[in-house]
Amino acid sequence: MTVQIAKRMSLIQASATLAITAKAKELKAMGRDLISFGAGEPDFDTPLHIKEAAKQAIADGQTKYTAVGGSPAMKNAIIDKFQRENELSYLVNEVSAGTGAKQLLYNLFMSTLNPGDEVILPSPCWVSYPDQIKLAEAKPVKVYCTKQENYLLSPEKLKKAITPRTRMLIINSPSNPTGSLYNKEQLMALGEVLVSNPNITLVSDDIYEHMIYEDIKFYNIPMLFPKLRDRCFVINGVSKAYSMTGWRIGFCAGPSAIIAVMEKLQGQSTSNPSSISQAAAIAALSKGNKCIEEMRNAFRERRNLIYRMLSSIPKMETSMPQGAFYIFPNISKIYEVDRFQSILKKQRKDTPSISYSQVFCTHLLEHYDLAIIPGIAFSDDNAVRLSYALD
Repeated sequence: MTVQIAKRMSLIQASATLAITAKAKELKAMGRDLISFGAGEPDFDTPLHIKEAAKQAIADGQTKYTAVGGSPAMKNAIIDKFQRENELSYLVNEVSAGTGAKQLLYNLFMSTLNPGDEVILPSPCWVSYPDQIKLAEAKPVKVYCTKQENYLLSPEKLKKAITPRTRMLIINSPSNPTGSLYNKEQLMALGEVLVSNPNITLVSDDIYEHMIYEDIKFYNIPMLFPKLRDRCFVINGVSKAYSMTGWRIGFCAGPSAIIAVMEKLQGQSTSNPSSISQAAAIAALSKGNKCIEEMRNAFRERRNLIYRMLSSIPKMETSMPQGAFYIFPNISKIYEVDRFQSILKKQRKDTPSISYSQVFCTHLLEHYDLAIIPGIAFSDDNAVRLSYALD
């Protein structure tokens, strides 16, 4: 008897970013002198004081289960962070910790979405949003935002995308993959649309909150619209800001009734996030952000360098990212070049359905030892994503 694969698995694809990163590591292991601009993680080590907190937790015997949504100390650290940095006040039953922000998003979608519900996704967007939404049997509604719009959703486009089935809007600022950032006025305009549509829940994915390179203050919609508090979820974590990707700690805040359901789901899947990682995250959130400033300064220099270099390439149109650590050049004019068309024809003999950006990235990887992510993974086949979170 052949083991059956669940039909729901046909709804999703393997993560393109993880696949490219894995392929790059495989080629490096084979001796290829390869440069990878694929991974979305800082190349800095986790700061020493955070590692020391984890060591101390082990020494103190903090190696047992905690409450599903995090220890009391973890939850208090989350509450203090939101109050101190965002002027958002939450109670203990309104916050939760999970195994990365990705798990919390999955918990949220599975806990709140029903078959046929629609979720508005300003696109280009992070690779996992659409597939997680599909697993919840809901429908991702991608609203394409152009390079001329700095890849940001306008209130006009938001209004046009809303239907009687719309249940959720996701805002990721600064953005993966574009590095675009909503300013206060732009968020105010979107917030007004949400005020007029009481059935829509907002998800504010703030994972790159501290990776802003201009003199622009970070805002999210919950900070600007207290009246929307009961239908807003804020997603964040320690992975990017504190170079803690492998520690797997994310956190969120939202209405207590939904947080309770999310923790019930988590209790039947992974239970609590690592107790040792929680201790490290508490140190990250409570011991100051000097380490963030050092990384941010380095990322700013790298951003400026990669922008200048990409902007010098003919037929490549590049926007200056304001945040995160990605750049998302448009390469559609390169597709018109005879040499690209020849490469496309050859690759499609073996893989008829391969997209333009996949052809471009495959050719760079195989012939030039350069790993970048095809834009089709982020719902934009006219672009590619490069991470500058490497030296």
